[in-house]
Amino acid sequence: MLRTGPQTLVQDLGRPGHAHLGVPPSGALDTRSSTLANRLVGNPEDAACLEVLLGGLALRANASCTVAVTGPSTSVRVNGVTRDSPLHLAPGDTLTLGTPRHGLRNYVAVSGGIAVPADLGSRSTDLLSGLGPAPLRPDDELPLGDPTGVPVGVDVLVPAHVPDDLVVPVLLGPRDDWFDDPARALRAGRWTVSERSNRVGVRLTGTALARTAHRVGQELPSEGLVTGAVQVPADGRPVVFLADHPTTGGYPVIGVVAAHALPLLGQARPGTRLRFDPQG
Repeated sequence: MLRTGPQTLVQDLGRPGHAHLGVPPSGALDTRSSTLANRLVGNPEDAACLEVLLGGLALRANASCTVAVTGPSTSVRVNGVTRDSPLHLAPGDTLTLGTPRHGLRNYVAVSGGIAVPADLGSRSTDLLSGLGPAPLRPDDELPLGDPTGVPVGVDVLVPAHVPDDLVVPVLLGPRDDWFDDPARALRAGRWTVSERSNRVGVRLTGTALARTAHRVGQELPSEGLVTGAVQVPADGRPVVFLADHPTTGGYPVIGVVAAHALPLLGQARPGTRLRFDPQG
């Protein structure tokens, strides 16, 4: 590893099923892009790859391997020459990524997968609990597993499309009764993604969601949280929890974002405009 950019993490599909131990699911935020990258290099979809925040990655291959870069459009160079993905690296070749033109996170899969030790069945870095490998640093050397499949060639690799305006489907509950006409309030509200967002959650600025009169000043005992939960703190500005979210929380959850919309939330840059579309 020569450079890591702002943040480069090892991620697979996470470690779901350990909430009773206080362990978040973690895993790649944009699973569409991570699983595609793995398929392109012949890996199982759940193999560990690199999640690269805002580009800047530079790494040198110590062995012959196939690499795929997915996610939003970004420049990919080998030894300074622009290349299409997937591509082959010979020992000594240097791969560099530019800054994505839209979105936040690119995924880099390598044939054989990143073979760091697993914690609770996953190689994912969990920034909240500290499980998994530490965020990567220059001079880190990553072990690779043995390739198990054949790389898949493509004529054109379509980058992930990350719009400037997001319409996010949300299922109401379990605490939507804490708000007057929650469907209308969510549909009418307008928000932007805050710069305080991270892998734990997308924080929103904009419309404050008001509690019903008899809930003002009340406290809610901590209860379980799931990925995609839209929690409303006391200031009324929602937080949408992502893969590294806490497993319990004490603010009401007005709804839960549909699973298919979570990859786009994982790519939403600060300033992205957002509105909710209540379902059902």
